[in-house]
Amino acid sequence: MKQQKISSPSFFIGKSADGLISFGSGQPDLTPPPQIFRGINTMKMFTYGPVHGNEDLRQALAQKYPGARKENFVITNGASEALDLTLRAISQPHAKVLLPKPYYYSYPHNVRLASMTPVYYKLEQGKINITTFAKAIRGCRAVIINSPSNPTGTVQEISTLKKIEILAKQLGVYIISDEVYKDLIYVRKNYLLKGPHVLTINSFSKTFAMCGLRVGYLYSTDREVVERVIEIKTHTSMNTNVMAQHMARGALRVPQSVINKQTAIWRARRDYIYQGLVDLGLDVWKPEGAFYVFPKFKNPNKVIIDLYDKYKIIAYDGTWFGDPTRVRFSYALDLEKITEGLRRLKMYLEKEYRG
Repeated sequence: MKQQKISSPSFFIGKSADGLISFGSGQPDLTPPPQIFRGINTMKMFTYGPVHGNEDLRQALAQKYPGARKENFVITNGASEALDLTLRAISQPHAKVLLPKPYYYSYPHNVRLASMTPVYYKLEQGKINITTFAKAIRGCRAVIINSPSNPTGTVQEISTLKKIEILAKQLGVYIISDEVYKDLIYVRKNYLLKGPHVLTINSFSKTFAMCGLRVGYLYSTDREVVERVIEIKTHTSMNTNVMAQHMARGALRVPQSVINKQTAIWRARRDYIYQGLVDLGLDVWKPEGAFYVFPKFKNPNKVIIDLYDKYKIIAYDGTWFGDPTRVRFSYALDLEKITEGLRRLKMYLEKEYRG
């Protein structure tokens, strides 16, 4: 029988079946906080809302960012729309946007859809080498920083981020900071990039397990870009789901202690799967945030096809992220499933894999 071809994450998205262990999608399996369900029984949630987002949600977000005002935020349909709108708002035909390798798999597509050109620099063990970065950023319109990173799970050093701030300001380059995993850091608190042209992308999906509600946002003190984003959104999606925004407002009432307890769960899972992969003899660095591990494999596309077809495991080909030497495993699933997945992976490594 000819083996099926799996050339994109879209093959796996939404797949579920009895006995299937999915290390694929980055969707938290934790229960959303009960605060999001309070007070949603009102007719106001079935009417159009402001294109830039509900005022109470933007005001609450402003309290989370030092010196911010509600006018600095646009509420979007997930972080994906925030990134798309932001790239289009700063777009110049064929302008270069600097991406790391590996990158989140949608970045190059987003850049091209905004009529710009992705260019790349290589991370070293998931980290930015500032010398390499400083050379690559020259002549770019924007750079995307993703810390904690999907797919590497690495967190960039604060000293490096501060140097990037200075460099981008000197060169007049936009920094698009993708911070959807900012509350899932195991090594330090999140560092918020600052500057006149910093465009921060965030989401309620990961911290509050609200993926399907599709609530994200853009935060920036660059009023010109914010206004452009609002204008584009006016003619595309209009307002973000009003009820989902109300639920996001409820999420912001969740005590930090609850978020800390969830982070402890992610850390424990990180420790467990990391040690499990090391015990299997795989080359992998220890994640510092998010919920991904990125071990090395020879011929990763064959690996993910074999794992899916023969062992009922979903994992993502590192080639989709710009690294054809690795496979991404998400540990956004409980320890029992992680244990079973590692058991099946061990069987595959012993019986079929040729490293």
